[in-house]
Amino acid sequence: MMIPVLPIVGLVGASNLSTAIIILGIAVVLIFVADPKYVRFILMGSIGVGFMTVFLAMESYRLERLAIWRHPEQYEKGYQTLQGLYAIGSGGLFGRGLGNSVQKLGFLPEAQNDMIFSIICEELGVFGAIMVLILFGMLLYRLLFIAQNAPDLYGSLIVTGIFAHIALQVILNVMVVINCIPTTGITLPFISYGGTSLVFLMAEMGLALSVSKGIRLDTIE
Repeated sequence: MMIPVLPIVGLVGASNLSTAIIILGIAVVLIFVADPKYVRFILMGSIGVGFMTVFLAMESYRLERLAIWRHPEQYEKGYQTLQGLYAIGSGGLFGRGLGNSVQKLGFLPEAQNDMIFSIICEELGVFGAIMVLILFGMLLYRLLFIAQNAPDLYGSLIVTGIFAHIALQVILNVMVVINCIPTTGITLPFISYGGTSLVFLMAEMGLALSVSKGIRLDTIE
């Protein structure tokens, strides 16, 4: 079942590894929901690690990103990561106040895109960042509820794919901002700047609501 997906992942991964990871992740989640067999997914995970190793070795800049991730202070390209961490640290518990970020005034490159979560931490503090994550958690919980109670398998798989897409983007973006993984360029859904991204995310929400409309309350346990 993964065979049709692998060529797409390989083609996209040659130029954009982060997007390929999301596509592969969505495919794995959908296959697992449709036919949950754990042994198969252990094998798929091993193959995925192998593919990742190959893609990392294909381009020197990807290996460089690993080095920057480990020691951002030693590289010029680690500037963005360090500025993002400065923004998080300066926000404290309750932040500087909405709109009062200093780092977004030119110190943090692309603050409106994949590093927007660091600005949230600076302006709203740890409390505000946790509230944003709770809102994402509520959205994901609702998507999971719709997927579990969808009237048919097709609708369930549609909403599961939306759930996997948003969950992967949120996890990867936040982990990059707090420097738990190397920079990927993944944006934060609904918050990062980008018109096309927002259009597709809202279209996904429309599909999820369409499936939700078909749920009968008397069938919910």
